[in-house]
Parts: sequence; structure tokens; C-alpha cells
Amino acid sequence: MATSKDTALRLMLVADLVNEAEAMVSRLRNAGTAVRPLRPESLDELVEILARQPVDMVLADYRAVIIPFDQVAKAVMGCGKDVPLLAVLDGVSDDILENVQALGAQTVALRDRAQQFLKSVQTEWNDLEARRSQRRLEAQMRETQRRCDMLIDSSREPIAYIHEGMHIRANQAYLEMFGFESFEDIEGMSLLDLVAPADVDAFKALLKSLSKGEEAPPRHELTAHDIDGNQFPAVMEFTAAQYQGEHCQQVIFRHQAPEVDPELALELEKLRERDQATGLLNRPTFMRVLEDAVVDAGQRQAQYGFLLLEPDNYQRILHEIGLDNADALLAAIADCIRGVLGEQLTDGGAHAARFSEHSFAVLIRGDHASTNALAERLRAGFAAQVFEVGGKSSAITTSVGGVQIGEKIASVSQVLAKANHCVQSSQGVGGNHFEVFDPSAVDRAEEERIQAWVERLRDALANDRFLLHYQPIIHLLGEPRAMYEAYLRLETGSGETVTPMSFLQIAEEHGLLGQIDRWVIGHAIAAIGARARAGKPVTLLVKITQSSLQDNDLPAFIAEQLAAHDAKGEHLLLQLPESKVFINLRAAQEFGAAVGKCGCKLVLEQFGAGLDSFQLLTHFVPGYIKLDRSFMEDLPKNAANQRRIRELAQKGRELGCLTIAEYIQDAASMSILFGCGIDYAEGDFLAVATPDMHYDFDA
Repeated sequence: MATSKDTALRLMLVADLVNEAEAMVSRLRNAGTAVRPLRPESLDELVEILARQPVDMVLADYRAVIIPFDQVAKAVMGCGKDVPLLAVLDGVSDDILENVQALGAQTVALRDRAQQFLKSVQTEWNDLEARRSQRRLEAQMRETQRRCDMLIDSSREPIAYIHEGMHIRANQAYLEMFGFESFEDIEGMSLLDLVAPADVDAFKALLKSLSKGEEAPPRHELTAHDIDGNQFPAVMEFTAAQYQGEHCQQVIFRHQAPEVDPELALELEKLRERDQATGLLNRPTFMRVLEDAVVDAGQRQAQYGFLLLEPDNYQRILHEIGLDNADALLAAIADCIRGVLGEQLTDGGAHAARFSEHSFAVLIRGDHASTNALAERLRAGFAAQVFEVGGKSSAITTSVGGVQIGEKIASVSQVLAKANHCVQSSQGVGGNHFEVFDPSAVDRAEEERIQAWVERLRDALANDRFLLHYQPIIHLLGEPRAMYEAYLRLETGSGETVTPMSFLQIAEEHGLLGQIDRWVIGHAIAAIGARARAGKPVTLLVKITQSSLQDNDLPAFIAEQLAAHDAKGEHLLLQLPESKVFINLRAAQEFGAAVGKCGCKLVLEQFGAGLDSFQLLTHFVPGYIKLDRSFMEDLPKNAANQRRIRELAQKGRELGCLTIAEYIQDAASMSILFGCGIDYAEGDFLAVATPDMHYDFDA
């Protein structure tokens, strides 16, 4: 659902039998919806609940006798609250549907058609949340408008709002500048009436260009006159705005002292817009440019590309060159960005800024292909350049995250959030990478495909259609023991299985990862317990997602499952990617401590390819380290990877962490790993994953 997975549906159920109400609640909970049920036993109790308790939705049996449906509908419609009413039916006809709608029900939910039932509830809940969100936004807008009005009225700056050349609002400072006593004296007056005759033609041309949607100049100098005809030099600043729902221009009118040098004033204005260390735009100035682009995209269907750049390993590089050269490093990075953008910066086709301490932002006008091309040019530009800073030379790569700004994502907060997510994703694969989000690529067919997957995953959770495959993890050093990695698979119904790569992203977006993690952990513990009872103890390594780090109840669930299956926690290893631990460090520390009380250990996978892997180990020490698969590529011929593996193994021994190498491709790699001091090896070359655990670890 669109609502948060932690949000419970406060559901009133009207049914003659308790079992019928419980069946509806169970169906929703099995589908992943948290429900807080309420079941009135009389009409008076129903009215009382509606009046005194928050209710999100009413599911009422159309054939109920104790509280007839028409009385339920009358009570719901008369409660004065936005509460959707759904009629629960065994079947539907035209007459029934017409009657249900006439009584005020939003839709029907068919008792014997599970998907239709769930879809109806989901749709109405999402619509309710959308209406509530809209009301909150409208209230916030009214409050914001009220505060803006207060600020404008109290401002010493002369401010007016102009629509089609006419005054529709002006503050007291503006009125005093021109000698008016009240706004009624100026309401509806043309702005041209306040411009000296010599500048009227030029100002007409400016107003005409603004009416066509062209960008306003940052400042416009002219000669104005007050109500008595006294002329004075003035400077005007324009900003696109809305007033009472009308698109208009906010105008700030300032006296310009005759002795002020216009060129000097313009130069000072430019300096205020720039970051002093890099010469790029500063964040406040860039944010105004970005806001204008977002408005343009939302109102005129314009296309812009927004890119966020973060140098990889910035703290390490800064430490190497010295803090006293920090500004020089930032300036060198800015020069690289300027070099890539070239004429796009000078002709106004692109804007670049220092966005935070060491992140940079770029905005260009163009389609998704243009944004992608620029992202690659920036990535390649960094990778190809040797940066000379403080007498030292260094190679610097960058992670780039981008968003295609269009009508579907015309919100500054959405743009920044998506771009930041893409930067983190680029960093998560080791940096020197770019990722651009394009919302327009998700068409209706894609949405239908995603929805089908969501329903399929919920069905798999509800009806146990997942299964586990087990791949042996072979010991290289020490005593042999039975150890497997458990891989999740989804049954297709045709004898084939689907890997998580096909559905994990969808599961994450729809709040299902936590439930899937629990399924995997629960079934892994059951397998551990069964093997122990059979005298064949086994250790299982299972993958969990970052959703589990936020699940405060998961450690208790693990403890309960271990006790229920008489299994030892030391035989359960929980695996997390390095990149996810890095951005959820505190949660990972707390989770590791909690499951450690059960005897379970954590495995840090995809290790060694991150931006600063060893730095992470100063704050988070797992039981096992699993090396990133990239180190296994052509290992016998790659001396650099061999050195890195030896370094990682040594670090693991110093911290008391056992090491695992995966995706082993040949026998020569096994010999190298043994020589480097790696403890365990895994890969299809050794043994493939199967539904059973029959590998002979003593062979």
C-alpha cells in the first residue's frame, strides 16, 4: 500500500458473526496490512465509536441483520467524518450495486474473491490517505500564506504583486515609496503608471516577455515616479509567484542612490551568489534556480536534469593532502566540473554549485538522454584527470546521482531525495558510477507488472510459496564443519524458481522486505533445528536486508524461533552488505548486540570494494567478513586483487573475524586463497546450490 508499513488500518467491521469479522481481518493481515479492528455489537455502540474513536474505514456486511446495512450507512454518512464505507457481499448484481451506491458506500468488497476484496480495501485506504494529505497540505498552505502576508506587510522592502501588469497586492513600504495612503488607491493600477515616460517602452517590452513565460532578469534599472510626479532612479527585482491562486510576479522596488556605481552593484550581487572557495553558485542561489526549474517543469512540462556529485574517498584524500589544502581541493574539483560543462555554463544552459561541504550540484535543461550523457561525462572527466593540489597529485573519482525533472516529479524535496538515493546507490557499488532516476519511464504497463509482483509476493508469504536452496561453504583452514549459505527462491508453479534479483526492489518499495526476511530466518532456524535433532548439526548463513535493522522486534522473533525449534544461535549467521551497514551504522550496531545475546553472529558481505571499508571496521566488527565478488575475477592473473585479498584476510585475523571468499571460479584461485589466509570458500565451481543439504564436508 501507499501508506507506511508501520501504519495500522483502524477498521470497523459490521458482521453478525465474530468469525466472519475475524476472517476479514486475517485476510488483510496475511496480505501484509496491519489492522486494528473494531466490532460494534449494536447501532448505538457503532455511533459511539464513530463519534469518539478514530476510524479509517467501515466494512459492513450487506446482509447483516443485527445492524442492517442501511442503518450503518446512515450513521457513517451522518458522523461528519471522512470515513469510507465498503459493502461486503457474496455476489453483486446491478440492483444491489445501485442500492449500495445510493446509500453512500464507496465500493463493494466480494467476500469470496480475495484479490478483489484486498484491492478494494487498498484502493479506498490509499484514496483516504490522499484526501487527508491534501487537506493537510491545504492547511499548511493557508498557514504559509498567512505567515507570508505577515512577513510582507512587516517588511521594509517595498513589495508588490503584479498580475497582467496590474497591482493586486502591495505592502505598506511600497505604498509609502510612491506616496499612496492605502492599497485601495493603487489596486488595479498599471505598473506602467509608476514608470517615467522615458523608460515606458523598454518596460512594456519587459512585461510582454514576462507574460510569455520568459525568465525575468535578476534586476531591472529604470526611472520611476511617485504620485506627485517626483522621479527617482530605481531597481526592480522580479520573482515568479502565486497570489490567491493566480500566477503573478512578485516585484521588489528599491531606490537606487545616484552615486552608486551600477557596475559595482552588479558585481557585488554576483559575488553574493557565489561560493568563495570554488567560484560556483552557492547553495541558496542554486536552490532558487532549482525551484524555478521545478515550477517550470510542473506548469509548462519543461524537462531538466539535476545531478548531485560526491567525490569518492573524500575524507581519505583530504587527510593525505592536508586540511590546509581543503579549499584548494574543492577548487580543483570545481574546475573539473567547469571543464566538463564548458560552454553550457557560460551560455546559461547549465548551472553548477557547491551544494554542501564536499558535494556539488549541476542543473541542465534537456531530456533524460542529455542528463545521462552529462552524468557519464562528469564521471569520466573525474576518472581521467589527475588532480594537482598542495604539491601532491591524486586520482579522484566521483559518485553521481541524478533525477530527470518533469511533470511527474515536480517537487524540490522529491528531486533532492531521489538524487541523494541515486548517489548512495552509486557509492554502494564502489563509486566511480552514475545513476539517474527517470519517473516518466514508469508507464502504466510497468505499474501493472509491479502490482502483479506485489500480489505474487504477498501470496507467497501467505501460502508458503518461497523455498530455500543451499550452497556449501567449504573450509580452507581449521576443522571442517557443515556450513551452507541459504538462498531464497520463489516457486513459479511450473517447476521452475525465480531468484530474488527479480523481485527484491519491488518488495522494498512496497514494504515487504521485513516479512520476507522473517520467512527466511524462520525457515532457516527450522532447518537448523531439524538437522540438530537428526545428529547432523549445520551452520546456515542467510541474507537479510536493511529493513531488518529497523525491526526492533526481530531479535525477539529470532529468540522465539530458536527456542521453538531447539536450535542454537551460534549456527545462524545473518548477512548484510557493507554498503547498507555503512549508511545504517547505529542500527547495525544495536541489531548486532541484540542478536548476539542469542548467540547469532553477523556477516559483512560485499566487503572491501566500498569507499572506506577498513574505516567501517573501527565502528562495526562482524563475526565474518565475506569478500566482494569482484576480487575473484581472473584472480590467478590479477596481482592487485591478490594483494588486496591478503590485506583483507590479515585485517580479519587482527579483529578476530573469519573470512569467506565467494564466486570461486577455478582450482588455482583456491590455492591462492589458501595462501592468503582465507578461512572459507564458496562458489559454483565447488558446488552449486540445491534444495537439499547432502554435501560431504569430510571428503
